[in-house]
Amino acid sequence: MFTGIVESLGHVAATARSDGGMRISVAGPDLDLKVGDSIAVNGVCLTAIESRPDGFDAYVVLETLAKSNLGELQPDSIVNLERPMLADGRFDGHMVQGHVDGVGVVVAVEPEGGGKRIRVQAPTELSRYIAVKGSIAVDGVSLTVAAAGGDEFEIALIPHTLEVTTLGVRPPGSRVNLEVDVIAKYVERMMSGGAE
Repeated sequence: MFTGIVESLGHVAATARSDGGMRISVAGPDLDLKVGDSIAVNGVCLTAIESRPDGFDAYVVLETLAKSNLGELQPDSIVNLERPMLADGRFDGHMVQGHVDGVGVVVAVEPEGGGKRIRVQAPTELSRYIAVKGSIAVDGVSLTVAAAGGDEFEIALIPHTLEVTTLGVRPPGSRVNLEVDVIAKYVERMMSGGAE
């Protein structure tokens, strides 16, 4: 499990496509990863298949490429990185699984005080899980929904978040990974008696 508190930024050193998916090499600070460890890349839980002091490699399967924005990564793309929370770790953010529910599109970015307000259009099937003052992960960043209506929602970002995550450089038109609050999905399933 993750918390949506990005530990560091990395950049994509290389990508290699194959029939079964895509291998990515990420360069960044030493995250003390071992082969087999989980790592969230832009909010997507991946497994390190190679580890180096200056980065790691991971393999992205076709299902993940279809449900996230990782297929758009190219050399020099900047990515958010977070290791899983330790059982005795401090719980900041909110419960983030690294299981992206869909991809949204940044509609607008407006300055607000020292920060920015970003409006995102979510896939229609996710909108019912997005509530004002509720939690959402955008590219793996734990955020609070500031406003919501229809298929769009807004997030207010402080200067620190803009500096230490990719959200500081996401222009309108950018596609962002969205993971809605898992509790909302469980509540819906229980209320429906388990029916799809």
